[in-house]
Amino acid sequence: MKKLFLIIGAPGSGKTTDAELIAKNNQDISHYSTGDMLRAEVASGSELGAEINNYISKGLIVPIKIAIETIVNAIKNAPTDVIIIDGYPRSMEQLNALDEYLKEDSSLELCSVIEVHVSEETARDRVLGRARGADDNTEVFDNRMKVYTEPLAEIQAFYSAKDLLHVISGEGSIEEIVSEMESFIKTKI
Repeated sequence: MKKLFLIIGAPGSGKTTDAELIAKNNQDISHYSTGDMLRAEVASGSELGAEINNYISKGLIVPIKIAIETIVNAIKNAPTDVIIIDGYPRSMEQLNALDEYLKEDSSLELCSVIEVHVSEETARDRVLGRARGADDNTEVFDNRMKVYTEPLAEIQAFYSAKDLLHVISGEGSIEEIVSEMESFIKTKI
C-alpha cells in the first residue's frame, strides 16, 4: 500500500524546499510539488500548459480536473511507496475530489496533512525576495495569499476531524523544519 503525505502552507512557507530535502535524504520517499508539476506543463508549451498558464499567471487555482489528473498520474507513477505532495489541496473542491479518489483506491492511504505555518509577513518577504517567476510580484502574491487563506479554516477542520492534520512552524531554520517534518513522517510509515 502506498502512503501519501500532503504538505500545505502559504506561498513562501518553504513547503516545497522541505519536501525536496526529505525526499533527497530518504530514497524510499518520492516528492512532487503541485506547483512544479503545473509549471513544467506550462514550460512544455503544450495546449494543456497554455490553459494552466491562464490560471497561475493570475494567481488563480487551476481547475480541479487538471489538478487531480496531474496528482493521480504522479502517485501512480511514483517509484516509491511513500509519496509527499506539496501544495495540495488548496480548496475544498480539491480536498473533496482527492477524498473521493482515496475512498475508491484502497491501494493508497493518506497518512497525514502537514501544515507549514508562517506569518503573512514571512511569506511575503520570502516570495518577493525569491522572484522565481512571473507570479512572484506583490499583486499576484496578495491574490495567492487570499486564495490560500480563504478555505484554510475549512480544510484544517476537515483534516483535524479525521485526526490527520499536523501543524509545524515554518519560521525556524530549514534544518530545524526538515528535521521535525522528517521525524514526524517516519513515525507514520
